[in-house]
Amino acid sequence: MNRAATWLKRVPGLAPLVRRMRGAEAAAPFPGSAAYWQQRYARGGDSGAGSYGKFAQFKARVLNALFVELGLSSVVEFGSGDGNQVTLLAVRDYLGVDISAEAVALCRARFDGAAGRRFILEREYGGEQADCALSLDVIYHLVEDAAFDAYMRRLFAAATRCVVVYSSNRADAASARCADGAHVRHRVFTDWIAANEPGWSLLRQVPNEHPFRGDYRSGSFADFYIYLRRRA
Repeated sequence: MNRAATWLKRVPGLAPLVRRMRGAEAAAPFPGSAAYWQQRYARGGDSGAGSYGKFAQFKARVLNALFVELGLSSVVEFGSGDGNQVTLLAVRDYLGVDISAEAVALCRARFDGAAGRRFILEREYGGEQADCALSLDVIYHLVEDAAFDAYMRRLFAAATRCVVVYSSNRADAASARCADGAHVRHRVFTDWIAANEPGWSLLRQVPNEHPFRGDYRSGSFADFYIYLRRRA
């Protein structure tokens, strides 16, 4: 028997209390997409593996090349997170929008004095537009249908020329929630775009350099989908 177990036995009533607490924690319902990320950043969490290391480098190479190719000078990103990915983006004007007050405060401090870098809370967003609207590792975290629909409409309304989505694009096999965790729900978001945003066409899909093979730390199930506004 380990020391912790021995100590629990010596304190009357403590072991059952710990078991009840652990059971309640395991049974705690998913708080919802917005609350999950607010709580995550409030507890000192970051944007996850996809915003660091080789994943961040891959995303930056694709995006920076696209900015040059299309002559894009302004970007609005919905779900800017802790801002680590932003440090690698070579674009003149960047507006980051996030649901988490802690994440926005962190970014404002991190980029204090940096020209062309601004961060606001989602509730502060007033319909600002940019050449390009970005969604990086966000869509599969929107588990509620209403949240997904509102997000997609805002994303496309914010772009004047280009929308870039970095996400999975498949349906859950069995239910609304999937084996990747309660905060993940995979969707065929391209079907939503075809049905709801006919003024946009897919320029290209860029497969991930590091495809998912069972470990999220070494591979991602997200690819790039780049959309352009159709000419009138």
